Amino acid sequence: MAGGAREVLTLQLGHFSGFVGAHWWNQQDAALGGQTDAKEPPGELCPDVLFRTGRTLHGQETYTPRLILMDLKGSLSSLKQEGGLYHDRQLDAAIAWQGKLTTYKEELSSKNPYLQDLLSAEGVLCSDGVWRVKSVPSSKGPPTLATCPASKPHLPTEDSIHVWSDFLRVHLHPRSICMVQKYNHDGEAGRLEAFGQGESILKEPKYLEELEDRLHFYVEECDFLQGFQILCDLHDGFSGLGAKAAELLQDEYSGRGIITWGLLPGPYSLGEPQKNIYRVLNTAFGMVRLAAHSSLLCPLSLGGGLGLRPEPPVSFPHLRYDATLPFHCSAILATALDTLTVPYRLHTTPLPMVHLADMLSGAGKKVVTAEATIPFPLGPSQSLPDILLQLGSTSPWTPLSGCGDPPGARCFAQSVVLRGLDRAHHTSQLSPGTPLPSPLHACSTGDEVLAQFVQQRQPRVSSSHLLLTPCLVAPPYPCLFSSHLSRHGLVLDGPPTGAAVESIPVLGSLNSSSALHGALGGLAQELSKLDLRRWASFMEAGVEQDDMGEMLQDLQSLAQCYQASDSLMD
Repeated sequence: MAGGAREVLTLQLGHFSGFVGAHWWNQQDAALGGQTDAKEPPGELCPDVLFRTGRTLHGQETYTPRLILMDLKGSLSSLKQEGGLYHDRQLDAAIAWQGKLTTYKEELSSKNPYLQDLLSAEGVLCSDGVWRVKSVPSSKGPPTLATCPASKPHLPTEDSIHVWSDFLRVHLHPRSICMVQKYNHDGEAGRLEAFGQGESILKEPKYLEELEDRLHFYVEECDFLQGFQILCDLHDGFSGLGAKAAELLQDEYSGRGIITWGLLPGPYSLGEPQKNIYRVLNTAFGMVRLAAHSSLLCPLSLGGGLGLRPEPPVSFPHLRYDATLPFHCSAILATALDTLTVPYRLHTTPLPMVHLADMLSGAGKKVVTAEATIPFPLGPSQSLPDILLQLGSTSPWTPLSGCGDPPGARCFAQSVVLRGLDRAHHTSQLSPGTPLPSPLHACSTGDEVLAQFVQQRQPRVSSSHLLLTPCLVAPPYPCLFSSHLSRHGLVLDGPPTGAAVESIPVLGSLNSSSALHGALGGLAQELSKLDLRRWASFMEAGVEQDDMGEMLQDLQSLAQCYQASDSLMD
């Protein structure tokens, strides 16, 4: 691997995880293909942590995500399961067979015009909408780009997006996609609805061996594997599949980090009681089992709560999004994820997955919450100390884990990342001799400003990282931004310019917080009141009554971890 990267293998499990993953990989690919700003030092983030180099059968170099993706039959639309970079060797072998063949053809989905632009193995869609030839990046600098004659590609519209592959713009390796054919993505029958169903998938030799084979393929080519990040749906049966996958990783790759991001789509309707009950049961079982087998678990949701009663979705001052659209919700969560994962993706002095997890998960607190400010509200004439001072004692973040932001919540450990601010904004620009409004204005570097701000929250343990590299939000990222933002996401002082937002500054935080005491304890209390005889179908899917009791006890124990730490700080 170039530059001695500490590689990470990503597992992406479920359809909403596919939406988040598509935005996530698009953003990573845009960072590879975009021109480097002269003001930025190249290589703050190491792409080799997430991507792998390869070569097609024709000798063309490739650069693809180090990814294993599992989804249900019908979720790919017109995207080929084996991808478009390599010939299908199994198909070639079948053609070489001289005996009698019987062919069964299934009607293909109509080709998405956007995906037609990905048929060239050498091309990349850059942020300016131009298709260019991309070479493999090296450790010496950013990838070189050469313009090729191509028309502007079709960009997907919200009406045309039905599955995550409708807007994925990166090529995947043939070993990335693993389809679960026994369950359907669409329709009312054959759905993967319950935790037990998901668990049973990896109890079948067919799927277990396929996953193990793909894991070995990716792991064996790594020079220094630091661990795994799992993007897993919590609301459906993929929570059970994710729990079994995490257990497998823990058993086979002991000592490696396993950071799990439990993903939940927008708020549910009370008019669908069965789906709502299943959602909460799957979430509870998933959180307990994933926490047991992961180094760290962080639920990610734009919903206001994890319980049975849907809460209004969270809001952002400078975003306008539709919480019912997975395309919108997943874009916001992917942007948060792109910032939260910075510590273990840095080119220099990274914080390895295991160390990040150890820092945040002391005394059994293996569940953490996420918060983010998207975009960070900086004006062209303001400095970082100015904005942080304006925030005062209020939280600068929007909660993204369904646990709310209860008053008086305490932070035991915290990892904070701020990215996308030019150096000129890092420190105070007050004239010499001007009285300083706060200690933050006395700091000589942006790193000192951020570190001192984090310590004001009084976590026992903390880390902070300040990056110049922003989050890229060019198409196919949806148009969610206020008209009062500049091209680079700064809050305008004057009238709107009408310029499309291409990149934004983001502030993100992972927290071990006492807010989890109420969120996890409240969830356990709600579920303990359920009459499970009314939901026998959930139990018939593979979960027994004893499993339910054990899960509730484990959930209450998790909640107590945060209460115990809270009392120790008094």
